[in-house]
Amino acid sequence: MYIKVKNKAQKIVVCVSLFVFSLLSVAANAQCAMCRAALTSEGNTAKAAAVNDGIVYLMVIPYVLVAGIGYAIYRMKKNKSS
Repeated sequence: MYIKVKNKAQKIVVCVSLFVFSLLSVAANAQCAMCRAALTSEGNTAKAAAVNDGIVYLMVIPYVLVAGIGYAIYRMKKNKSS
């Protein structure tokens, strides 16, 4: 995503705006209603930890795949230019 700016003042405004928006965060409850009810109704912290570990596991896989594809593309470009 590229933003075209015409002068230096607009470029500064865009950079400052992006910086400010990157500092803001919104608290998100990313659990479904059934998961929340199952985890809050019981005092079982092991189940809550297992759900959180599962979420992290599911989150990591796409990043690893994208990094692997990016590395493969980098290697192909590097070998092609040599």
